[in-house]
Amino acid sequence: MRLSSKGRYGVRAMLDLAIHEAIGPVSIKNISQREGISVNYLEQIFNQLRRAELVRSIRGPGGGFLLARSPKDITVMDIIKALKVPVAPVFCLDKEDEISQCERVDSCVSRLLWQRLGDKIKEILKGTSLEDLLVEARRVSRLPQPGHKYMFQI
Repeated sequence: MRLSSKGRYGVRAMLDLAIHEAIGPVSIKNISQREGISVNYLEQIFNQLRRAELVRSIRGPGGGFLLARSPKDITVMDIIKALKVPVAPVFCLDKEDEISQCERVDSCVSRLLWQRLGDKIKEILKGTSLEDLLVEARRVSRLPQPGHKYMFQI
């Protein structure tokens, strides 16, 4: 299975938002620069994430996006579903793609293997929260570890 760029970029963008949520609303431009994803593509992704109520937007100067829920309450599967990205390991399991339905679907033994693999993939995506990714990101990188959610300027 190969997750689409929309799915991968969506997860990266949401993780970036979680990492930087302590500073307030995060602009798409800043995410674009940090993640190397085009602003136009991020706008499309964030429109879908906003409609799925995973992020909320703040307009005006200093505006941007914030997570709509706590990172522990957003799973990777929530992000994938919001972006309408298929997670089936083979086309014949993708219920949305009627064109690729195989005529052997009722008698294909290997399809059972792909079904079990797809179930495990979904289990991992549902069982992994944005908080889990955030903890891992902080562990493997040298991200600043804020002791609080507030930024002070003098």
